[in-house]
Amino acid sequence: MKSLKMGSAFVGIIVGAGFASGQEVLQYFTSHGSMGTIAAIIATALFAYLGMSLTRLGSRMKTTSHKEAIFGISGKIIGTIVDYIIILTLFGVGVVMIAGAGSIFSQQFNLPAPLGSTVMAILVILTIMLNVDKVISIIGSITPFLIIAVVVLAVYSLMTMDTTFTALDSIANKQDSALSNWFLSAINYVSFNIAVGASMAIVMGGTEKDEKVAARGGLIGGLILGGLIILSHLAIFSKVDVVRTAEMPLLQIADNLSPVLGIIMSLILFGMIFNTAVSMLYSFSARFIVMGTVKSRIFIIITVSVAYILSFVGFTKLVSLLYPTIGFLGLFLVGALIVADIRKNPLRLTQ
Repeated sequence: MKSLKMGSAFVGIIVGAGFASGQEVLQYFTSHGSMGTIAAIIATALFAYLGMSLTRLGSRMKTTSHKEAIFGISGKIIGTIVDYIIILTLFGVGVVMIAGAGSIFSQQFNLPAPLGSTVMAILVILTIMLNVDKVISIIGSITPFLIIAVVVLAVYSLMTMDTTFTALDSIANKQDSALSNWFLSAINYVSFNIAVGASMAIVMGGTEKDEKVAARGGLIGGLILGGLIILSHLAIFSKVDVVRTAEMPLLQIADNLSPVLGIIMSLILFGMIFNTAVSMLYSFSARFIVMGTVKSRIFIIITVSVAYILSFVGFTKLVSLLYPTIGFLGLFLVGALIVADIRKNPLRLTQ
């Protein structure tokens, strides 16, 4: 049960605005057509392995911040590089999530975008002031709803296909891709998301005394995440002729199925953005200050306020600037984790 809870939280951390809307999946996988399916399977295997490695590392080191764990497996030079990459990622994605909340208010409910960003910023501040166990519970509790929604949309899309995947392949391949090569796209996507989830995954692992339970949690989370990617890809691929121009393809599919389901899906999307924003900005704060203190509350308020101001740059622009860059930078972290696994040193991630 503990492993499942941790796995669900791991998915909740990583699944933010881009994934839950389907836009990331469209750019990284569906735009490569049939080869995108193979890319999604490769990504699943990597997520399972790296998720397991991160939570087990956190449990072994009983860490409350990613810094000591990263320096322990990477050494001073690479550790410093990875540390700064994670810090940039945590804050940057936190900004993107607050901007994403504004986009949902504007696009789905015809409300002012600043209102959505303001609501999100306030919710994030209040939530982070709870302790980490409560944060994990909140994050994990919304994830099952996303899983159910994605499964329903995938089944609906596949059952109502008007044509074959072979016929849709040429349409899919014409879509804008995050990267031109399907294999690099899979690697970059995993690298980006591991950079996003690494800090909170390590902190989560640190709350679990039993390494096996922690490792199982990361493994389950990675497999669930991979399964969601595959299902989302198949759903969007099967309807790519209809949703290829939509900013939020999964939400478009939900709207086409039922307007009520569209509203439910938009609420789930808001919840997943909230999940990611909380985990990113909590981990960012935990890197610099001891959580649960008066100083930490002041730090959180300042951090979220700055992120809120920067969010006005715009959701789409922020995503296009940050995500691919973080994906390439995140390879330092992925490499450090794999090397630590191979070396069999005292901090080895596998036994």
